Amino acid sequence: MKKLKHLSVVAMAGMMLVACGQNKKEEQVSSAQETETVTVADETATSQVQDTIEVELNAEDTMKFDKNEIRVHAGQQVRLTLNHVGKLPKSSMGHNFVLLSQGTDVNAFATKAVQEGKAPDFEVPESLLTEVIAHTKTIGGGESVTIEFTAPEAGTYDYICSFPGHASMMNGKLIVE
Repeated sequence: MKKLKHLSVVAMAGMMLVACGQNKKEEQVSSAQETETVTVADETATSQVQDTIEVELNAEDTMKFDKNEIRVHAGQQVRLTLNHVGKLPKSSMGHNFVLLSQGTDVNAFATKAVQEGKAPDFEVPESLLTEVIAHTKTIGGGESVTIEFTAPEAGTYDYICSFPGHASMMNGKLIVE
């Protein structure tokens, strides 16, 4: 009896979602489980926005990130840890993570970062910070750095390593849903 009552409530909630035109998720599941799946998915999405997501991004001496795509939810707290898993020092093979604002020309940004950056750290120049959502400091082999930021509005954002010559190979997309 209790299970029947629960299913009735879930079925009613499902009908309300369909009536509101929010049935896109239902098309992906079988008819017998539709409403339960939609309800769970909606609760999960809500809790993910409230929680902090942990992201690890590894960079190596061969000028590569181990991820070229990261997915988060708009407004979600992101705790990103950049690990330099190589052995070379910061002065010759430094890496950082720079999340660019939408519409930023990646090549122009990288060129200006090289022109205005100062050895040995090549930190993101202050003049470019208006085009940056979040960034780490530059690290060398065996080092790690962690930053926290709030995911921007839904869309696709470029991230790069702005160390001289790295952006063309060390880049990816932050996809905010």
